[in-house]
Amino acid sequence: MKYIIRHILFILVIPALFTSCKDKNSEVIAEASVTDTAISELSIYNLPSVWTTQNNEAIELKELNGDVLVMVMIYTSCTAACPRLIADMRAIEAQVPDSKKGNVKYVFISIDPATDTPQRLKAFAIENDMDDEKWIFLRGTEEDTREFAAVLAVNYKKISPMDFSHSNIISVFNQKGELVHQKEGLGVNNKETVEKIVETAR
Repeated sequence: MKYIIRHILFILVIPALFTSCKDKNSEVIAEASVTDTAISELSIYNLPSVWTTQNNEAIELKELNGDVLVMVMIYTSCTAACPRLIADMRAIEAQVPDSKKGNVKYVFISIDPATDTPQRLKAFAIENDMDDEKWIFLRGTEEDTREFAAVLAVNYKKISPMDFSHSNIISVFNQKGELVHQKEGLGVNNKETVEKIVETAR
């Protein structure tokens, strides 16, 4: 099942087209170049939020521009759904051809930033043998996390001091940060997800 993005902030002004007065050909080339790299209003790269990685580095989502992103929201103390989501992400990564792997990043966003410190995220990445650059673990403020969950159509709720109920949705974004695919469920057939990643990565 596919989901519609609910909330996107409009904060960037698309740069003006560069044109050349030398000849028509150079004008067309310049316009095409800008069109190829412009960020649309539906891109998550318009979001102003700043996140912290498992390496304790501050990052904005727009810094991931240029890669296909496969994203999911989890929390590291989860013992039920999240391990299965992680297994699904690993299965998806394993099916992406080697020729495409360098153009894809797998991003895990914590819904429990109070517990999931950078140190905890780093330990979790190591425990799960996901400590190379293609695996990115992020934590943000409660407000930014809730806002991004709305973008992904992910619902979550704290039901005890250490437990959350949450949607199980894997999302794929293209190189410009636009949503191109979503899949809900645990242990579901991920053929369509892999095909969309391969189709989008280049």
